[in-house]
Amino acid sequence: MTPRGIHGRGYLPHWDIPGSTQAITYRLADALPADVLARLMAEVPARPDGSTDEHARRSRIERWLDAGHGSCLLARPEIATVVRDGWRHHDGERYHLLAWVIMPNHVHVVIRLLGQHSLTEVVRTWKTYTARRINALLGTHGQLWQQDYWDRLIRDEGHLWSVLRYVERNPVDARLVADLGAWPWSSAADAGLVPRGPVEAGALRS
Repeated sequence: MTPRGIHGRGYLPHWDIPGSTQAITYRLADALPADVLARLMAEVPARPDGSTDEHARRSRIERWLDAGHGSCLLARPEIATVVRDGWRHHDGERYHLLAWVIMPNHVHVVIRLLGQHSLTEVVRTWKTYTARRINALLGTHGQLWQQDYWDRLIRDEGHLWSVLRYVERNPVDARLVADLGAWPWSSAADAGLVPRGPVEAGALRS
């Protein structure tokens, strides 16, 4: 049975709420070794109440990913195409695809879930389909993606705009390209989603 509401495995809590707008990040399995992840997590100081500063932790992890560690298979056009087409396949049926970027070793994608479709199942379908296709292209087998994923529940329109800008600016901020539309594996180059229709039409409404 697919979990709903707030759930988690290990250190990653998930929001799985029908009709919600979500920003999702997942990475290649070799992009962040376990020892590096443990070190990055340990480097984040605890808050006064003893809790973990999730924003600081995620920022450190994303800086590591943006540095381009691991095999960076997603930089290969034929592989990036598989990932992009996997997202497009159920766009308008299970979710609305609002923005996306394929970085060399990780991806960011923003969607609004439709109907009763589960975020957990949507991400599982993306990863299963693309892993099978990419392994076939490479003539390899075994784990391609990290076992889990990060998701962020979008709170309001202001938060949505901030996240959309972050996603589409990621290649520029990572110094892969100088201009927003110059990275070919992004909704900025593909369709210019910031700013445009789905948000203005009410991307937070189910």
